[in-house]
Amino acid sequence: MLVEIIGKRNEEKLITTSLKVAEVFEKEHKDVLESIRNLVAENSAAKFFNETTYKNRGREYPMYEMDRDGFSLLVMGFTGDKALQWKIKYIEAFNAMEQELRRIYTERQQWQIERDKGVVIRHILTDTIKMKIADSPHKRFAYPNYTKLIYKTLFGKTMKELQEEYGVKSKESLRDYLTADQLKDVENMEMLVSSLINCGWGYDEIKTFIQQQSVKMIA
Repeated sequence: MLVEIIGKRNEEKLITTSLKVAEVFEKEHKDVLESIRNLVAENSAAKFFNETTYKNRGREYPMYEMDRDGFSLLVMGFTGDKALQWKIKYIEAFNAMEQELRRIYTERQQWQIERDKGVVIRHILTDTIKMKIADSPHKRFAYPNYTKLIYKTLFGKTMKELQEEYGVKSKESLRDYLTADQLKDVENMEMLVSSLINCGWGYDEIKTFIQQQSVKMIA
């Protein structure tokens, strides 16, 4: 890709590299590096470039990462028949990735809303289990059993299979790997289970009912 999104969660940024610039503008990478170093020598431009490395055949070579401003500074002086076309192409690539970044941020805001709602709904389910299910040696397994049932019903896989698929580490929550829509589905199912427990339904009745409802929704 001409431009890519890098950075850890909530700190993403858009970059391209000197290597990609050299390739697209059909220049020697060493010449692009020299141009960047000349810009970096001016303190006001250094903040737009990050020196790093890339590997080729087991060896490391210098490379620069740059944001949109750094790219604009670098290619401002590029000339030639293809230069204008490639400048436009890069700007279009940055614009497309900025839209993608905005989409990610919007989705993440919705994800956080669902995650916060999920905490409240889980409390409702656990409180319902405490109040409505008769005390027994097996009562403490009620919540994890219902949770496993919900995941199996919604995603067609066991919780363990989902954890392996998403690469969930020890002490991490599977919910942190689900999308906002998936979290909403889990929350709706948890509220349904809470309601059925309140009506006096047992585990087997609830299991049969939500599985039947799931089949109807798919059909």
